[in-house]
Amino acid sequence: MDIGIFVFQTDLSLDVAVLAKRAEELGFESFWVPEHALVPVSTTSPYPGAADGIIPEEYKRVVDPFVALARASGVTQRMKLGTGVCLVPERNPLLLAKEVATLDRFSGGRFLFGVGSGWLKEETEIMGGDFPHRWTQTRDAVLAMKQLWTNDRAEYHGEYYDFPPVLSFPKPIQKPHPPIFLGGRAKNVFKRIVEWADGWMPNRITAEELKRGRATLDELASHAGRDPSSIEVIAFGVNDLLNTPESVRGLEEAGVSRAIFRLGQAEDESALTEMEAIAKKVIG
Repeated sequence: MDIGIFVFQTDLSLDVAVLAKRAEELGFESFWVPEHALVPVSTTSPYPGAADGIIPEEYKRVVDPFVALARASGVTQRMKLGTGVCLVPERNPLLLAKEVATLDRFSGGRFLFGVGSGWLKEETEIMGGDFPHRWTQTRDAVLAMKQLWTNDRAEYHGEYYDFPPVLSFPKPIQKPHPPIFLGGRAKNVFKRIVEWADGWMPNRITAEELKRGRATLDELASHAGRDPSSIEVIAFGVNDLLNTPESVRGLEEAGVSRAIFRLGQAEDESALTEMEAIAKKVIG
């Protein structure tokens, strides 16, 4: 199983180039950063990662993921580079398709496209998203981007996005496009993955839930005539699930192919020490 590292990259963090370069030296297979374009001053949306629902301060200082990963790509050679996750309803898919393709090309085909629809209602709406139907909008955007990535003359006519034949270059190095992983545990996430994505990357989840999710994906894929092995399961932010090499094997047995650790903090040199400790524990 591959082991990656997730850095909540903000304007207060160590230079992403320093963090990414060290991560590759330590043997991490992939390097992930989040996205939040903004956090409204006033919001009623509860943060799902805490019992009190209070949004952490770091969410207010997140840097642009594509700029951060482009910088990381310039100091690394082999490590994959992923969004954990890109908030697709907040972006124009024609521009996003070009950003994804450009990063994939400049990195030598190393981009992993982690996708989400967002949980912060006010942010989504300010950025132009349809929050009640954000997964429908996400699907529409992804299908539009697939046309742009795979056709020299691309057009798309959907519910949210509609454009005539256009020329959009560059194309991604990865064919037909970088893999698309859906975050979250929404009711229909497995059906969505089988229909139009390449894998599942839930956050804050147990090993047993991962095992059940893998089984559900296998069943749905088989019924849809899709090879279940074409769908990947990524355990995201699994620090509490991975303590020893034995626990890594346990996740492998549950059908997980990639596990991503979250770096506790990234604001000073202690981040490098923590990264080294994680690598020693589960990479060797």
